[in-house]
Amino acid sequence: MSERDGEEEMRVNPQRAQQLIENLGSVTQKIQAANASGKKVRLVAVSKLKPATDILALHQSPTSHLHFGENYAQELTEKASLLPRTIRWHFIGALQTNKCKPLAEQVPNLWCVSSVDSVKKANALDKGRAALAEAQKKGADGQVGETERLRVQVQVNTSGEAEKSGVEPTKTAALCKHIRDQCPHLQLSGLMTIGAIARSQATTAEIENEDFIALRETRDKVATELGTAKDELELSMGMSSDYEGAIRQGSDEVRVGTTIFGERPAKKDARVKGDVEKEKS
Repeated sequence: MSERDGEEEMRVNPQRAQQLIENLGSVTQKIQAANASGKKVRLVAVSKLKPATDILALHQSPTSHLHFGENYAQELTEKASLLPRTIRWHFIGALQTNKCKPLAEQVPNLWCVSSVDSVKKANALDKGRAALAEAQKKGADGQVGETERLRVQVQVNTSGEAEKSGVEPTKTAALCKHIRDQCPHLQLSGLMTIGAIARSQATTAEIENEDFIALRETRDKVATELGTAKDELELSMGMSSDYEGAIRQGSDEVRVGTTIFGERPAKKDARVKGDVEKEKS
């Protein structure tokens, strides 16, 4: 099925679209209010387990939102095949090493992988992007020009929780240096953390989040060790429950899902194409 066929097959429910647009607008206003410095803050709309029509509703006019985040490689790959290439996909979930190369190779508009926490994963992503670049150079993908380097963020386990993914803060610089020096098809864009739930819930205008402090301090140390400016390494921190506090603490990117899309279904009940088949019958 071609990308165009996939787009034509989808029909966005006007009422659902209006609700999503209002939700996105509300989040955008809160981001602006929390952003006292006035710097640019990227909003990644986390669309995992939500139908492709929800994404299309926000990507098309009038909102024309660009950045969408997914947690599962197969789901992202399927959605990317159905939706416009102008979307900038972010992979934000735990990524198995064996899924890295196919993801980087099969999704040309994969814009960033935010959960890199090992040399093996970085190398596999680099190989995947190299394979994509080679295919596009030969015209196999119908594209002309050089393949953009894949942005990656190193995930840091700032809370020290055993069940959390991420590299230890003290080992972050070494991984960042490997990506910069040994992965020519990747671009190190910054650091990401998913902090402890209790700390997120306690974050207010008066109470700073310890995980956000730790990520900022880790970024500063990494920048010093790499000999680069601090502002060249973005901070990706903050989700639906704490994104306003994260912005006040210097976040360059927030990942917001349920506040925009509503509660998610169980994974077994999620449908990428939503009610498309019903509408066709």
